[in-house]
Parts: sequence; C-alpha cells; structure tokens
Amino acid sequence: MTDPLGQSQVIPYLQGLSKAGYNIYILSCEKKEAYFNNKELIKELLITSSITWLPISYTKSPPILSTLWDIVKLKRAAKKIHHQVSINLVHTRPGIPALVGLWMKEKYAVKFLNDIREFFADSRVEGNMWNIKNPLYKMVYDYFKRKESEAAKKNDGIVCLTNAAEKIIRQWPGVDKNVPLQVIPCSVDLNLFDPAGISLQRKELLRADLKLKETDIVISYLGSIGGWYLTNEMMQFCKMLQENIPEVKFLFISPHRHEEIITSANQFGLNSNNIITQKASRNQVPVLLSLSSYSVFFIKPCYSKQSSSPTKHGEIMAMGIPVITNAGVGDVKEIVERYNSGYVINDFSENSYKALVVKINNGVPFNKNNIRNGAKEVYALENAIESYKKIYRAILEGK
Repeated sequence: MTDPLGQSQVIPYLQGLSKAGYNIYILSCEKKEAYFNNKELIKELLITSSITWLPISYTKSPPILSTLWDIVKLKRAAKKIHHQVSINLVHTRPGIPALVGLWMKEKYAVKFLNDIREFFADSRVEGNMWNIKNPLYKMVYDYFKRKESEAAKKNDGIVCLTNAAEKIIRQWPGVDKNVPLQVIPCSVDLNLFDPAGISLQRKELLRADLKLKETDIVISYLGSIGGWYLTNEMMQFCKMLQENIPEVKFLFISPHRHEEIITSANQFGLNSNNIITQKASRNQVPVLLSLSSYSVFFIKPCYSKQSSSPTKHGEIMAMGIPVITNAGVGDVKEIVERYNSGYVINDFSENSYKALVVKINNGVPFNKNNIRNGAKEVYALENAIESYKKIYRAILEGK
C-alpha cells in the first residue's frame, strides 16, 4: 500500500467498497523504505475509511526462499484474521496473493475473487525477471502457470483489466462461464487529475523552476523505466523528434533510476540539456503533466501485456493530453482511436517514427475536452467502484 500503485489502484477502490458497507481488511507486503516513508499517510487514509490494515514486511532475498517465507507469513496472518472475524470473501491479485486466496477457499470455504490484473507468470518472463533457461526459474514459472489455471477454475468471480484479457480468459480450459466476470480498467481520480484545478500561475512557476521557455514543446514520460517499458525505443523516437523539432524538451516524471535515463539519452545522442528528470509525489504529478504537449509511453507488445491497463494512460487522458504510444498493449490502441486522443504506432521501425514526427510537426490540434471526457467514460474511479460493488454483490448475495 505504500507504493504508488497501492495508493492509486487499491486503496481508492477499497474506500468506495467500505462506504458501501463492506468491512475491509487489507493484508499486504511492504518494502522497508517505502513503509518507513509512507506508513503514516496510509494509516491516516485507511483509518478515516474504517479499513483495517495489517502490513507485513516484504522479503527480497534470497530468491525463491524469500518468496516461500512471505507466503508462510501471509497465510499465518490470513488465518489469524479469519479466526478473529470470519472472512466471507478473499479478494486477491495474481501471483503470491492468489496462492493465499486459493488456500483460504480450499481450507475455510471462503469465497474467492480472482482479480487478474496481469498474466503473472508470463509477465515475469517477458519483463526479464525470470529467465526460464535457468532450470530453477523454469520450475517456478511452471508452478505459477499451474496455480494460475487452478485459480481460474476454482474462483467465485473474476476481474480483469481489459477486453483483450477477457477474451483470452474465457478461452482458458475449465473456466466456468457462469462465474461473474467484470472488466475494470485501472482507474483515475478525476478530481486529482484535473487541468481545471491547476492555475496558470502555478504552471508558470513550475516552468521557471524547470527552466522551460514558453516556446518549448514538452514531451513527458510518466512512471518507472525498464522491464516492459521500452526506454531505448523511446529514446530513438525522441532523438528523431529532436532533430526535426529543436524546441522539444523531454520531461521524465519518474520515481527513480534518473541516471539510467540520462545515460540512455546520451547513448542515443540526445542533447542532455533537453532532458529533465523529476521525482514527484502523487499529488505533484498532475501539475507536472500539465506542462506536456504530448506524453509518450512505449510498452513491450507481448502476450502478458494484453492483460495490462496502464495506470498512466488514464491519468494522462484525464489531463486532456494526447498520448504517443504503441499497439499490442491491452485496449490502449482501441481507446486512443475511439476518442482521437493521440497517436499509435504498430511497430518500432524508423519509418513509423518518421511518420509520427511528420504528424507532430504538422501540429494538428487535439481537443483536450474530448480527451478528458474519454477518460471519464473509460477510467473514472466512480465507475470502477460501481463495478466492484456489482461483482461483490454477485459473489456474496447472488445478485
């Protein structure tokens, strides 16, 4: 919960469900530094929503053994909660949490909501975290693939993030067609990500602080780099853009690895004077984004990413900013095209980059209000909470 994703894609949903009358217990693994820095903020958020939080420490090393130890700790804590209050529904994301959900389903007959927010095992391989040429990681991969299949068969309800993922899940063997399934994309808090709430004076002060001129064209990138996020491909595109539009500046709003961003930019011949790296709290992100003419993200188009709904996409759209992105990731291409909210490339070839640069150079304006309205339709937090209420009622009350 102390990571940014927990604060944007877990806590707001659970706050809405708590308001609807559900008694919520959060059992989470927390990284030491993030917990130390953010625990008081999270405690305050959850206490005001009458949500009970039971954090345990995340164990990072040694590989494999640390994961086994975390599973033991999670099961012990889940057992303790269940014996104290008699849990009716366990709601987990894939991977290690889903193992605990399956265990509670089998041991205590607790209803199990399988929230498939990614195709876990394949995402670890395609994100270069598990090398299955190593026999140990191949064994781990095979184990989680079996458990993924088991969770898909034994749940009482399924959530996934994209229509693309729903089509795949419904084709998995053994999935009960009568089990309720909801597609709930990663949502955005439209009150926080609202360009109308950012004054011109605040933007001008920030521009001055970042040494940006009025004539500069800002291309932003929001979030972590590496893994599925194709840093080199983005730098190649940015280099070509810089060669054709000298006024362009690149703003990386990223929590860490700023040295890697600069190193990658230098590797591809980008002028380091045109690269700005900024660390930002969740509340600082909207004003930084508001400086953007476009926001770019290239994500590895692979099997596991069909299940992905990039949180950044909703946040960028909510700010009325057109995106520059690629096809093959969840429902992103379909959403961009439906709401005319940016540019999508089908591959990372030089010709694709050139065509994109021409479009940007031509300066065809996008309608910021239409882009934000698209975010309201697809990514609104209120819609996500209503969808979660619907599947909770379907599981717990048969409605």
